[in-house]
Amino acid sequence: MQVVFLVVTATTTSPRPTATAPIPAPRRLAARAWALTEVRWAALATGLFAAGGMAQLLGAPAPVWWALYLACYAAGGWEPALAGLRALRERTLDVDLLMIVAALGAAGIGQVFDGALLIVIFATSGALEAFATARTADSVRALLDVAPEQATRLNADGGETVVDTVDLRVGDLVRVRPGERIGADAVVVEGASEVDQATITGEPLPVTKTAGDEVFAGTLNGTGTLVVRAHRAAGESVIARIVALVEQASATKAKTQLFIEKVEQRYSIAVVVATLALFVVPLAFSADLRSTLLRAMTFMIVASPCAVVLATMPPLLSAIALAGRHGVLVKSAVVMEHLADTDLVAFDKTGTLTEGHPRVVDTHPIGDAHTDEVLRLAAGAEHASEHPVGAAVLAAARDRGLPIPAASDFTSVPGRGVRALVDGRRVAVGAPALLDELTPTPGDPTVAQARTVAADAQAAGRTAVVVLVDGTPAGVLALADRIRTNAADTVTALTRLTGTGPMLLTGDNPGAAAHLAAEAGITNVHAGLLPQDKVDRVRAVQADGRRVLLVGDGVNDAPALAAANLGVAMGRGGSDLALHSADAVLVRDDLPTLPAAIALSRRARRLVKANLAIAATFITVLVAWDLFGHLPLPLGVAGHEGSTVIVGLNGLRLLASSAWRRAEAEGAP
Repeated sequence: MQVVFLVVTATTTSPRPTATAPIPAPRRLAARAWALTEVRWAALATGLFAAGGMAQLLGAPAPVWWALYLACYAAGGWEPALAGLRALRERTLDVDLLMIVAALGAAGIGQVFDGALLIVIFATSGALEAFATARTADSVRALLDVAPEQATRLNADGGETVVDTVDLRVGDLVRVRPGERIGADAVVVEGASEVDQATITGEPLPVTKTAGDEVFAGTLNGTGTLVVRAHRAAGESVIARIVALVEQASATKAKTQLFIEKVEQRYSIAVVVATLALFVVPLAFSADLRSTLLRAMTFMIVASPCAVVLATMPPLLSAIALAGRHGVLVKSAVVMEHLADTDLVAFDKTGTLTEGHPRVVDTHPIGDAHTDEVLRLAAGAEHASEHPVGAAVLAAARDRGLPIPAASDFTSVPGRGVRALVDGRRVAVGAPALLDELTPTPGDPTVAQARTVAADAQAAGRTAVVVLVDGTPAGVLALADRIRTNAADTVTALTRLTGTGPMLLTGDNPGAAAHLAAEAGITNVHAGLLPQDKVDRVRAVQADGRRVLLVGDGVNDAPALAAANLGVAMGRGGSDLALHSADAVLVRDDLPTLPAAIALSRRARRLVKANLAIAATFITVLVAWDLFGHLPLPLGVAGHEGSTVIVGLNGLRLLASSAWRRAEAEGAP
């Protein structure tokens, strides 16, 4: 039995949607869930069970609440019963069928409430699992929406035709205008622009593309116009391969099960065989039919795995609830159990270990320029820009409390930067290539100094931005994607918990990756990776027997999240596909909660083992009493129910806030 928790966060722009407004996400989610037959039957079974319990408590005639309970049996039990019968046809037996038989046996000896409760548990878990599976499939299909549906193809006569992207063929020329998404994997043949390809590579800044450079379907063009030649068919594009990778990884990922599910086949066969033997063998020796049937049914009740199931589920579900209150959403009890097995953690870089957007980390004035004046003029020139570099420069100026001057005559040149007239001075802000336009004046060292500072910044893994004022270098700004607070402490804590230092997997350039890894304390670094490369790296370490937990946030991380033993997504900036491909979500992007969650999982596992020992003891004693003595049915039921209550309450101890504090202490660096 697998219980799945799927949490989707959504916001709406209007508290009162009109008839023409889009349907709010929670309503769409409810509609998607209600479309599943498993959800509808589980809801009906739960309602009938609640109605039966209410009628019984209010003293209604027994036939009334019996009828409601039996209707609950029918609504929630027909599907697992049918599945169990199909399994029997294939000569297999599982706990689902055993629980259905136990529920019927409970009703047969008057314990109809117990049987109905078992039915509701199984129906609800099956509905939640079906819902989670459907949502994951939806998110994979939705990824294809990243690529545009249409593209502008250039004809041989120079004309243009708008065609569906699926109709593009290798060799077709396509015009990509500013702000459009690129329709195919292609090579630039004309033009220059900056392309945001974070969905594919995870790079935090747009990349300058000129003739000869490769571009990917689904990435976003900047301010320039490009003419590109398609060199892959639509079904072979990187974005299409990401979809295929996620589906393949999800399908081939080894099925994880709760501990009790691993022994369900043998346990089910043993209980069924023993029950039949207890009924048939005495009858063969002329035993009384009623007493024999009563003994066999008593055995079925006391041997049924109710206490074992509850021994497993309450600690894990309590741990899920506790982690959820502290910002870690774990999607299933199976995931919570297997968090404890993690022995290697792999991190994506951008948006995971870093904040995901560039910031000005250093301002280097050149010559006689002043730091604040350089930043003030650069912010004025960038004020009209929509580029991430412009946003970073403006944020740095505002953080210093500098007034942003007005600018005029603004122009933007892809791959070069921006130019504007600020306070009557001609200001240019852009890539170090701006320095190539200057002719050094004899005796003026500013150009050489600017080149040296820019080269040093780039060698340190930072983005260098040159500021020219009236054609003279005034300063160099160093931009970097800032490491998250407590990232280094989290790496230290995970190293202590797992015994192995985390691994960094990123599509960013080696210089930026090495700089970030040094700050975080990571020595195992793999940079310049495409989505397939990340999957290959994960599978390589899995082949060495490691159980890999991967943390990521982007579309490009989704295949690796699905391929890893466990995937964890960043909640605030994570893509929909990453959130659905992952097994858990850090809602507030708070990295220190990850080692705490692993420590909590290990404590939950210890409680599960203790509960299983308690449940096994009760079952052994009651079964032995029934086999070798005379166990009164009321006492057998009381012992059976008492064991479920004990293990249930023991598992609920993890709901206490003190349990999280202990997990934090265990997962501290």
